[in-house]
Amino acid sequence: MTTTLIILGLIAAIAGLAGSILPVIPGPPFSFLALILVSWAKDWEPFGAAFLIVMACAMVVVSAMDYLLPAGAAQWYGASRAGLWGSIVGLILGLFFFPPWGMISGTIIGAFAGELITGKRGKPALRAAWGALIGNLLVTGLKLVYAGVILLFVIKAVLQ
Repeated sequence: MTTTLIILGLIAAIAGLAGSILPVIPGPPFSFLALILVSWAKDWEPFGAAFLIVMACAMVVVSAMDYLLPAGAAQWYGASRAGLWGSIVGLILGLFFFPPWGMISGTIIGAFAGELITGKRGKPALRAAWGALIGNLLVTGLKLVYAGVILLFVIKAVLQ
């Protein structure tokens, strides 16, 4: 049972890392699952309750940022209300209709389309779309850091 849990924990940690890049896999939850599985396998000794609570909170924040940061960055780059709503609608539609990359492209296209609807043309519309792209890149980096840190903790716990 212990070996099975450790193997599943390592698989979950790797899936979490892959999910940081691939929008189809929820990376942060898989990474956190890896901590739980390895802790369970090792009788809850490698990671204390406080550490697991902090990492759970970090998972919630990183997961929320996955949906908020692209729209926030688009707004930072001058997107109007229509551009923000366009990026959100594009994210949702892209997620369901064009996985795995639809979430990213949908956010960018949605922000651009929203700006076009409000009458912005050229650079201002592209600037909002650029902001959505920057937000996606930032959140991908954030997820990679979270998943990478957890992978290191899991490997360290397994080797002990």
